[in-house]
Amino acid sequence: MVALARHNQRLKFQGAPMFWRGVIGYLPVNVVQGVVGLLTIVTFTRLLTPEQYGHYALGFSVMVLAHTSLLTWTEAAMARFWVGEEAKGDASHHMATLYRTWLVLLAALPPAALVIAFWPMQHDLKLAAAAGLAAVAPRSIANLIQQRQRAAGEVRNAAFMDIAQTLGAFGIGVAMALAGWGGAAPVLGAAAAAGLCAMVLLPRELGRARGGRFEPKRARSYAAYGTPVALSLILALVLATTDRFVIAAYLDEASVGVYHAGYSLANRTLDVLFIWLGGAGAPALIMAMERGGRPALASAAREQASLMILLTLPAAAGVAMTAGPLSDLLVGPALREGAAQVTPWIAASGFLGGMTTYYFSQAFTLARRTGRLLAAMAIPAVANLALNLVLIPHMGLTGALLATLISFGLGLIATLALGRGLVDLPIPWKTLAEAGFATLLMGLAVNQVPALGGVVELALKAGVGALVYGVVVYVLDAGGLRSRAGQLLRTVRARPAA
Repeated sequence: MVALARHNQRLKFQGAPMFWRGVIGYLPVNVVQGVVGLLTIVTFTRLLTPEQYGHYALGFSVMVLAHTSLLTWTEAAMARFWVGEEAKGDASHHMATLYRTWLVLLAALPPAALVIAFWPMQHDLKLAAAAGLAAVAPRSIANLIQQRQRAAGEVRNAAFMDIAQTLGAFGIGVAMALAGWGGAAPVLGAAAAAGLCAMVLLPRELGRARGGRFEPKRARSYAAYGTPVALSLILALVLATTDRFVIAAYLDEASVGVYHAGYSLANRTLDVLFIWLGGAGAPALIMAMERGGRPALASAAREQASLMILLTLPAAAGVAMTAGPLSDLLVGPALREGAAQVTPWIAASGFLGGMTTYYFSQAFTLARRTGRLLAAMAIPAVANLALNLVLIPHMGLTGALLATLISFGLGLIATLALGRGLVDLPIPWKTLAEAGFATLLMGLAVNQVPALGGVVELALKAGVGALVYGVVVYVLDAGGLRSRAGQLLRTVRARPAA
């Protein structure tokens, strides 16, 4: 009888909407990534010099740009088509086609390594760039595995993999920094952690491809879908990273380190929230559309957008209002003052960019019209590069910050305009107004806290802000969050112990 009761409770939990199961299941990941993200800033801004931290920023950019341009489209195809192909009984062909294509694409890495080897740059910067290139394959294969897990609703497996990579990358990166690897250390830590996870999980994943065959027509279909996604992500990276190269060219590498420290302080805080909600939300939207059609999609999308706004809008405002004490606590002395000036700008840009990437851009992938996604990203990317080239020589870091904010705003507008008529993702205006009102009251309360500096000021402002915002949201039942929280609490209590 006990076993039967536990089985029924498990079914009840599994029957909860996929999005909320993901939100609950990925919450530990969110906590770990948030803590480790802040520890990364604390640790590496102290273990590395400003120049070395700038090398890390540029090496990380090389890694992400190479990964995205070469292999990300296979990961996008894995995420989008898994549900449909599994339902048709073609999962083995789906897996076989993607994994064999992935192997072929790796042939582009050796020529890129030769370019780095012979490019005229100082040794430490070259080492960081080479580390970024070396990290591409292990990070991509790990992500390919994880995209399949997320698409299949395997929340626990995907969450465990996230946690293992996050902790492993930090630990290995710190060890390598202490061993004298400079700016290459954090990047090599990420590569090693991803590679170890892939070694453990890959044999089982490849077993799903057993009996499957490589199908050229299927590969072309996936490429037609995924290539615009990859190109749009490259443009997103241009939007997010080219400012560092322009800063290095017009200013110096120490300025890159200052900019990256402040950027990381704001962006990592918000990214943790957006990646958490997006990781739960994107597969749920695909599942809703594939199995319930447009009505089910509209309901799921409205719920996701409401929660995303309620959590990320106050987070962005909170980061901006506590930039000084955050920098005092988390950033090394050499980078602290500059980082505090960068953080508020990036917090505002991060909110605009997160809503664009993790919610509104889903219209293009759901409709399989990824060519429009590419067009939507081209507008802010080109604008960002042009604005940086014009503003940085005259305004320094302030020019880069202004260019970033304007460009992310243009990106949101372009995405809304080009996404109309494809898949209508609702905008929860009422929730946005309620969250804005609560954030305004939060800001007024936080501004009354005296500037005591350091951890005391940060704790007081964070505590006051969270209390005021939480009370207002609860009283208003903004976005129906109070009602949903009660339902989820009952669901979690009914969930059987592992």
